[in-house]
Amino acid sequence: MTTVTQMKCACDSCLCVVDTSQAIAKDDHYYCSEACANGHPNGDGCGHQGCTCHS
Repeated sequence: MTTVTQMKCACDSCLCVVDTSQAIAKDDHYYCSEACANGHPNGDGCGHQGCTCHS
């Protein structure tokens, strides 16, 4: 059996890949930042270089 240790951030517009041990887990999904986990309520992006998610 293979254990997944990295996956794409669950935010649809985000490009980040997160380590599941360091990700923010919310509603059985893994996110790279609080902004992504909370659905970008203020239009803020995740802040990671090269990623322009914000919605």
